[in-house]
Amino acid sequence: MKSIPISLTCLLALAGCQVIPDRLPQAEPAPAAACYFPANHERALETSVEVLTEWGFILNSTDTALGLISASRERALHGYYDPYDDAYGYGRGMRVFGGLGIGRGSGVGFGIGSSFGGGVGQQPLEVERVSLLVDDTHIRISRDIRRFDHWGDLRESYSASNDDFCQRFQTRFTQTVPATGRPL
Repeated sequence: MKSIPISLTCLLALAGCQVIPDRLPQAEPAPAAACYFPANHERALETSVEVLTEWGFILNSTDTALGLISASRERALHGYYDPYDDAYGYGRGMRVFGGLGIGRGSGVGFGIGSSFGGGVGQQPLEVERVSLLVDDTHIRISRDIRRFDHWGDLRESYSASNDDFCQRFQTRFTQTVPATGRPL
């Protein structure tokens, strides 16, 4: 009989410990009811693009056949506190690495390095992404916000499809409806 290596036994034991999620990922919190509203004129796609660009969004992609618009905007977060920055006791905005090694014989080595503040010229950043699905009669808005620290690591991400943003978009959308746009 062949013996099974201990590493293979451990691997098989750990594979049995994996858990399958009980549900698929979904947006939490769910999008607000105001993020789905009627758009009853023929230039809804163009008007939506006008509103987004007026608000400082940059178009990432569009598909007019599907009625899909994807846009984003970025802003620097001056003074943004990174809740994970002090996780290892190095202090806010300071990273210190070092080590001490003793080798065979009479060799001893010592090294230390440090970095104060963020990366050169880098600021914490907030990226806001908006997706619109425009069909013949309605518009659906999906929005999320991601925050990155001064190292470029993702620190916060959440769904921001809330009443405030969607109602402001809907109000501006109805104000921007062109005079030539006739109801369907």
